[in-house]
Amino acid sequence: MYAIEFRTKIKDGIIEIPKTYRDKIKNNVKVIVLTEEKKVSINMIDKLLSSPIKAEKFTPLSRREIYERY
Repeated sequence: MYAIEFRTKIKDGIIEIPKTYRDKIKNNVKVIVLTEEKKVSINMIDKLLSSPIKAEKFTPLSRREIYERY
């Protein structure tokens, strides 16, 4: 068994094999389909605001502490 790799589009449920490989392929084949996933952009600030992480003994900084300069 040997592997052939190529890119193609599926049309009406049919995967077309490029002409260059057709003569090498006989009756028995094993097909593995890999699809490209769309990247999902996650806005971490929105995610954290919608489901904040609970931390024990957490005390937020005061306005004065936030703007204090060293």
